[in-house]
Amino acid sequence: QVHLVESGGGLVQAGGSLRLSCAASGSIFSINSMGWYRQAPGKQRELVATITRGGSTDYPDSVKGRFTISRDNAKNTVYLQMDSLKPEDTAVYYCTFRGLVIGTLRLDDYWGQGTQVTVSS
Repeated sequence: QVHLVESGGGLVQAGGSLRLSCAASGSIFSINSMGWYRQAPGKQRELVATITRGGSTDYPDSVKGRFTISRDNAKNTVYLQMDSLKPEDTAVYYCTFRGLVIGTLRLDDYWGQGTQVTVSS
């Protein structure tokens, strides 16, 4: 069984910063990529940032230069530093990883429960 626990969400004013954390635990054999997605009310879930095990990162244009993803492989933890936040960043943020769990024979995607980020104007 795998658990992803997110923390760090909350309410912030436009222009402010938040740092999200997500710790994965359980019967994890290995983690390849990790990432963050978000979903605003009435919209589809969208990619926010990804990071490979080696540290290569990717961002959509909407957050590039404002958000920074990082990870601690020893702790199976991924972080998302969000700066210069805008009201349109308001959403539920989900962490995810693609990895191999003990007892399975393939790479699968695992998701956290989500944390609310609200940016007021």
